[in-house]
This record gives sequence, structure tokens and C-alpha cells, in this order.
Amino acid sequence: MSNKFDLIIRNARGADGAPLAVGVRDGCIAAMDAAVVGHGPEYDARGLTLGGGLHDHHLHLLATAARMESVDLTDCRSVDAVIARLRAGAGAPGTWVRAIGYDERVAGLPDRALLDDWLPDRPLRVQDRTGAYWLLNGAGLARLGEGPFPACVERDSDGRPNGRIWRGDAWLRERIGGAPPSLAALGAKFAAWGVTGITDAGASNGAAVAALLAGAMPQRLVMMGTEALPAGDGYKLGPVKLLLDENDLPPVEAVAGRVAAARALGRNVAAHCVTLGELVFYLEVLTIAGGANSGDRIEHGGVIAASLIGDIAAAGLTVVTQPNFIYDRGDRYRAQMEGDALNDLYRLGSLTRGGVRVRGGSDAPYGDANPWVALRTATDRRTRGGDVIGASEAIGRAEALALYQVPLVIGGPADLMLYDWPEDAGALGSVALTLIGGEIVWQG
Repeated sequence: MSNKFDLIIRNARGADGAPLAVGVRDGCIAAMDAAVVGHGPEYDARGLTLGGGLHDHHLHLLATAARMESVDLTDCRSVDAVIARLRAGAGAPGTWVRAIGYDERVAGLPDRALLDDWLPDRPLRVQDRTGAYWLLNGAGLARLGEGPFPACVERDSDGRPNGRIWRGDAWLRERIGGAPPSLAALGAKFAAWGVTGITDAGASNGAAVAALLAGAMPQRLVMMGTEALPAGDGYKLGPVKLLLDENDLPPVEAVAGRVAAARALGRNVAAHCVTLGELVFYLEVLTIAGGANSGDRIEHGGVIAASLIGDIAAAGLTVVTQPNFIYDRGDRYRAQMEGDALNDLYRLGSLTRGGVRVRGGSDAPYGDANPWVALRTATDRRTRGGDVIGASEAIGRAEALALYQVPLVIGGPADLMLYDWPEDAGALGSVALTLIGGEIVWQG
């Protein structure tokens, strides 16, 4: 066998601290040992850790890219702060102001009249912190044109749109039009964090969204979506996404029918399960549909009762959770929930000990897209304020990385990162080199 490589990474170490070198050829790991015998371009790792690149198993790419071009209201805690941020972010007259991260504790879910008070002279659309609602002022609603409007557009007592649009992302995007946000900057940011793969979890993803996302970023792409999402170049077809909302659950038989349709297409299913009610509903759906298949997923697992862990393991379901929400939202949870209920939030340790396959995702833009925030929180369970939620759910560093990494194997794709994750409490990892398919996409 040839000892010529496209790239040799020397003087690295494995996650166990042992010396490690890797030879890359034709986009794959061709050799891996303490020392690699051969020749080709070399990179000196200088003692950094070499491991598989990170895969974010649940995020929303277009919304995350749009966030980078939006007014961020996440840290606004008063009406005055929201108004100041919106007005500071307003562009030229007639141009949309797009804001994200609005916290309903500021003033509830505002209607068009209140938003007109906040920003009267620009079309405005504000997304709430959960991503479920878009809130439009009068100028924004005027941009939507005449009806009829779909059920996602809420109406007032006179039958007019009141400015609130619930779960209407796809319709609103189509109605407003305009160029989609650029994904190039987002792809570069992910590469700098060591992210080599992403799973877009959009429930409405179809051929049009696939055309926007495929090949737009260097990362490998998996796409969830509707039953109509076709296979295509530039992405791998993921599960059919079932978007469940506890306050508006469809008939269980109807959702079971969608599971059957996914099975007929040879696809798995993945259900949005933030609340306990949504999780119990999904488990019942799977029972009616004939049981879970290997590869079916629980998205989020925001609240999982201990009594259900055995059932989830027995069904072979994968839980794709967001450890970063303990950090991002933990202080809110502590203020709103009883102590015992906090232990059910975004479980990790109890799931892995119970034999449940667990993977990690950010749910960006609704959670922090930086995977190192989730990795740190998986190991310490600390909120932004420094309190601990569910201490027994913390896992070790190797277990945390396994939520996002594929083990390195000879013959496997050379999706790699060189990184340093200091042992200091609260430290985030930093990445010096990221490869996807053997190509360097980030070099710090």
C-alpha cells in the first residue's frame, strides 16, 4: 500500500492523552497510530487533542443565519430596553426590522397596536424566544397584502389579523419573499468551532429549502422535513419531522398515519417533545403505529419523567437533547418550577445509564449555536447564574463529546478537529484546525 498521504497530522494526542498521528488520503483516514510512516504535507499539532469533528444533531439553519442579520432582544428585560434596541436597529425607511429573542415576560405577546407604539414607522416582525410566534406591527401586516390568510394568522374580535402568527414560518417566508440569508458566514463560524456536520430540523423542509441549503456550507448536511422532502445531492435524507404542540395536539390516529407514511418511504420519524404531554402523546402514537423503529428520535426531551426512561430504552428511541438550555434558560426554570420538577429537565446521565442512545444539538437559533457551551453544560449542569440543575444528570467529558462526535476509524471520513479543552471549571474548548473530507476548512 502506498505510504503517500494528502496530509499527515503529527504530534497530536488522543482524548486519552496518548500520542496520536493520522494520515489522510482521498478524504478518509488512511492511517492512525502513535506515529504514521509515510510522506506528504504535514501539520504539527503541537500536542493538541485530535478527535472527530462535532455534529450538531438539531438546529435550524436559515433561522440561525437570519439571526446574524437580526436585532437581538434576548437580554432586553423592559419595554424601554426593547424599544431602544428596535429603534437603534431600524434601517432605511420602508425596510423590514427583523428582531429575535423577545421574552414574553416583558409585556406578554404584543399585538399590532402595541408594536405600532414601539416602532410605528417601519415594518416590524419580532420572533418570541421559543420561535413559535412571529409578531407583526401594522406596517408589517400591510406588507402581507390582502387575505384570505391561513389559520396560523390570529385574528381579533373583528376578524382582522391581530399581528400574531403562530407556527407560520414557512408561510410568512413565502409571503414576504426577499433573498434568503447568507449561510457562508455561519458555515465559517461552525468550522471555527470544529463543527463538521449539521442536521437541519425544520418540520416544513421540502425541495425548495433543500435547494437553498445543499452545498451552501462546508459542513455535511442531514435534513429532516416533510414526507415530500426528496433525496438529493448535497445532503442526506433524515427523519420525517413531527411538530407537536401540547396546546394544539392533532388526533393521535392522524399522526400515526404520518408515521406509517414515513415507514412506507423507508424513513424514520422524529417528534418535537419539549413537554411531558408531547412525549407521552408521541409514545402513544408509536404504539398505535406498530412500535418504534431503530433511528426514530425524540427531539429535545425537555421533560422526561424517570418512570419513562425504561420505556424509551426498550423502544430503541434516540433522544436528541440540548444541554445548553440548562445554561441558557436555567435561571428562568429555577424561578418558575418546583425543585423536584427541575430534575426532569434535559436529562443526560440518567438516560445514558438507563441504556438510552443520546445525541446533542443546539436548537439554534433558539439556543446557543456554539457546541462548546453545550459540552461544558453537559459536564457541570450550571445555569448562567452559576446554580446547578440536576447534578446527577452531569456526565464526563468523554461522554459529552460522544453526544457530538463519531469515533475515529481507519477508512472513515477525515472529518477531524484539533482542539484544546482546558480542565479549568467553566472553560470552553478552542479549535486550531478543522477538516471535512480531508480538506482544511478552518485553521486558527
